[in-house]
Amino acid sequence: MSEYTKNPDVIATLSPEEFYVTQESGTERAGTGKLLNNKEPGIYVDIVSGEPLFASSDKFESGCGWPSFTKPIEDVYVDEFRDVSHGMIRTEVRSKHGDSHLGHVFPDGPKDRGGLRYCINSASLRFVHRDDMESEGYGKYLDQVEDVA
Repeated sequence: MSEYTKNPDVIATLSPEEFYVTQESGTERAGTGKLLNNKEPGIYVDIVSGEPLFASSDKFESGCGWPSFTKPIEDVYVDEFRDVSHGMIRTEVRSKHGDSHLGHVFPDGPKDRGGLRYCINSASLRFVHRDDMESEGYGKYLDQVEDVA
C-alpha cells in the first residue's frame, strides 16, 4: 500500500473552491463540477492525498448534479460519518488519510449494483485516465476500469 497523507504543499495549491470543499466540508453548486460529465476510463483520487477513491466503471448518471458512484475502489480509503448539519441526517464521506470532505452516501443508488449512491464533489477529486494509471502508481486498479475503446 502506498503512503497517502494530508499534504500541506498540495493544500496550498488548491483553488478556493477545492479548499472550501475538501478542508471546510463545503459543497460545490450542483451541475457545475468539472468531472460530472466525464465518461473517460480511469480512477478518481483524492485531490489532496492521492488516495484511490472511485473507479470509472462504478460511476453512473444519477441526475443529482454531482458525480455518483456505486462503491469506493477500496473501502480502506474511505471513512463514513454521521452528519446532522443543515437540518438533515446524512452519511458524510471523507478520505481516510487526506481527511478531505468528499460528499455523502445515500441508499438510493442502483439496486442491481448494491443500492448505494456516493454523491461526490468534483472539487475533491483528481481524475487519472486509464492510460496514465500505471505510470502514476495506480496500476493495481486497472482491472477495475473498463478497457479503452
